[in-house]
Amino acid sequence: MAIIKSILDTDLYKLTTSYAYSKLFPRAYGEFEFVDRDDRDYPEGFDHLLRQELEEMTRLSLSDEEEQFLRRKLPYLPPIYIDFLKGLRFNPAEVSITMEGRKLRIRTSGLLYRVTLWETPILALVSELFFRMTGHSPDIDYMEKAVREKARRLKEHQITFSLFGMRRRYSADVEDRITELLKKHSGDNFFGTSNVYFAVKHQINVSGTHPHEWVQFHGAIYGYKMANYMAMENWISTYDGDLGTALTDTYTTGVFMQNFSKKHAQLFTSLRQDSGDPLAFVDMAIRRYEELRVNPKLKYIVFSDSLDVEKAIQIKHYCGDRITATFGIGTNLTNDVGNGIKGLNIVMKLFRCKMIEKDRWNECIKLSDVAGKHTGSVEEIQLAQRVLGISG
Repeated sequence: MAIIKSILDTDLYKLTTSYAYSKLFPRAYGEFEFVDRDDRDYPEGFDHLLRQELEEMTRLSLSDEEEQFLRRKLPYLPPIYIDFLKGLRFNPAEVSITMEGRKLRIRTSGLLYRVTLWETPILALVSELFFRMTGHSPDIDYMEKAVREKARRLKEHQITFSLFGMRRRYSADVEDRITELLKKHSGDNFFGTSNVYFAVKHQINVSGTHPHEWVQFHGAIYGYKMANYMAMENWISTYDGDLGTALTDTYTTGVFMQNFSKKHAQLFTSLRQDSGDPLAFVDMAIRRYEELRVNPKLKYIVFSDSLDVEKAIQIKHYCGDRITATFGIGTNLTNDVGNGIKGLNIVMKLFRCKMIEKDRWNECIKLSDVAGKHTGSVEEIQLAQRVLGISG
């Protein structure tokens, strides 16, 4: 049976970013590449099984129930985009999969509003197939006991959180069960999930922000100094105040804070912290809000960087009543399955883009707050650092 069972088995930010591309940059092209940060070996024949799963995805189409959920719960997606999703069929010709020895190479290429939708399903497929092919099995008793205890601790400390765990989940079945248990045991502290399919299935909220690729695209098109500013401006232009969480670390948090104007501080309800020291980020965010004469107590931070429950508790206590903290917890929930299994450290990143098909390609890079998370060529990374005044 196919692993991906719905077009909506994806993170919300993939749909919202796809619509933003279709509205503002309908002729833009992009190329994404798969990165295994641990440079692991994959089993022989892995590429063939992955290709088979992508072929199975061509059979997917939006159901009537899913359509009604989108119209009811996601009013910021207009009818024209939901109609697009009704007609969408995945095209595996947009995806190149090869093995170089035992190293896995994946590239997707095409119109950005379409190819952006491959990212999260491909990552989920790679994760599930890897564990399946290497003979790993979850300890279900351990998994369920662990998630019940985590739910209890999160509820005890009144921590509001969402499940951000699709991309590196152990399996779709595990994510399904974890979502069910969190809904049962966390109460109102469990805000929802980033996975639209499981939001439909379990009738819970769906949540998300926007991805690094959105800012990377703007950096490649408008230049690195204007990237954060234009990414926020165009997000506002698309969503008119909805989906008001700004991602801060595409070209380092320090650079973002310089670009973060009073207008943006007023219109965006929250900031997302996704790398670096979360406690230092709290102080930096509060300081910037105060510089802009915006009350930080009216704002909140979405923390999403490799979180576990104890780290979330520590961060919430540090924030205190100075600024509200919410959390997107991922792999620690959807891949904590015992038997020594560790989640894969894998990503799909936008590496090239262009405004129209005839243009030359522009390289897309990311400068994280953590040096090991930079992506792109050394030459382009160094160029961006010089332009932005960042020391290497």
